[in-house]
Amino acid sequence: MTDKLTVGYIGLGIMGKSMARNVLKAGFPLVVHNRSQAAVEELVGEGARRANSPAEVAAQVDVVLTNLPDTPDVELVTLGQNGIIETAHKGLVFVDNSTIKPAASRKIAEALGEKGVLSLDAPVSGGDIGAQQGTLTIMVGGPGQALEKVMPVLQAMGKTITHVGESGAGQIAKACNQIMVAAQMVAMGELLIFAQKSGADAQKVIDAIRGGAAQCWTLDVKPPRLFAGNRAPGFKAYMQAKDLNIVIETACQYGIPLPSAAVDSQLYNAMLETGMKELDNSAVIGIIESLAGTRLNID
Repeated sequence: MTDKLTVGYIGLGIMGKSMARNVLKAGFPLVVHNRSQAAVEELVGEGARRANSPAEVAAQVDVVLTNLPDTPDVELVTLGQNGIIETAHKGLVFVDNSTIKPAASRKIAEALGEKGVLSLDAPVSGGDIGAQQGTLTIMVGGPGQALEKVMPVLQAMGKTITHVGESGAGQIAKACNQIMVAAQMVAMGELLIFAQKSGADAQKVIDAIRGGAAQCWTLDVKPPRLFAGNRAPGFKAYMQAKDLNIVIETACQYGIPLPSAAVDSQLYNAMLETGMKELDNSAVIGIIESLAGTRLNID
């Protein structure tokens, strides 16, 4: 027998499956649900239990986490037919690892709160590698007592866990994160093409600048993949585009000027229109290449 919380995880995509697996490895009894059954079968084979609906998950767990593509998906799983709200019980904690609109997180928290459920919006950063290694950065909005209860579960998935504030604050932090991530990816694409087309060795330029003021995770991790011709996703371009659309919509709601983020959003949406939506978010360099009439040299 175990005195650990029983955990439910709904949404077993690139990130969610690895995060759920780390919860299972940490010794928490785990109940899983996903539209596609392959990931469910995989985790059941490792010791998880299957549930046939979000409501079935919520009925038998202490904590239920979701990791879903977009705002409507989270609203459906939480508040829709056979959703979490149908079997929500007092003391249940709902944790959303998705990236959605802050306003939607607040609406969901209010609705579930009427059933005695405490809600945390807890989006993550760190990509598929961070999800696999359990080193994600987790940004949390919601009641402190709920975070205290589920902290051991989050620690199985992430290395840096920050309570940003009340409901919606985690999503605001993630939006801020995505503003910076997009800016870095676009800037990297620009500088690589600028260096190459101006007559310098782009790889040596990266070596020269990443030890100085330009140093960042993006320049440390992404150039070797691009120089190897690898644009396969760690974080898919269409998800980056979706996150930037959330940024722009929220900025409009509060009257916030975001000139650079607006341009970055256009570039990522252009990826969707040119057949690159399933590529990595660093593959935004492809739009820069198209505009410049060249392509990055690969090894």
